[in-house]
Amino acid sequence: MIFVTLNKKAMRQHTIYLLLATLLLTACGSAYSTSGETNLDNVPEEDIVKISSEDVEYEIIIIEPGFNTWLATSARPEGYYSQSFMESRNWIFVQEWNSRVLQPNRHNPNLYEMRIDYRPNIDYGYDLNYKLYNYFIYFQLTHDQKLSTIIPRI
Repeated sequence: MIFVTLNKKAMRQHTIYLLLATLLLTACGSAYSTSGETNLDNVPEEDIVKISSEDVEYEIIIIEPGFNTWLATSARPEGYYSQSFMESRNWIFVQEWNSRVLQPNRHNPNLYEMRIDYRPNIDYGYDLNYKLYNYFIYFQLTHDQKLSTIIPRI
């Protein structure tokens, strides 16, 4: 599952909450609210990756069992990819993701529940792009999905 909320923080600031949960959580009977407010109290701390900074106007929260461990042990280290590389890949992945959200009869609606509001003309910063890019790689590898013709590899 993926939950995205775009809220106005201040006059020119926005907050993106990107909450990701797996089909496993759904299958186990766990559920997260889609009302815009998500309760993180029942989520184990090791399953949450959060990036926020006063310098960056956006925030990403990824909740997926195993992603934090995979990011620390299997993903390429920060600095390996340039921000522009990850932005271009994220844009490709987001477009396909959003397309699948709109086609619940063709694609598993438990995997593609909500649209991601990612715009190529906004500088989300290196950290957000790094986590989002690696989440897409992790998602494709663990759920046997292809979001583009680009082969996901680590």
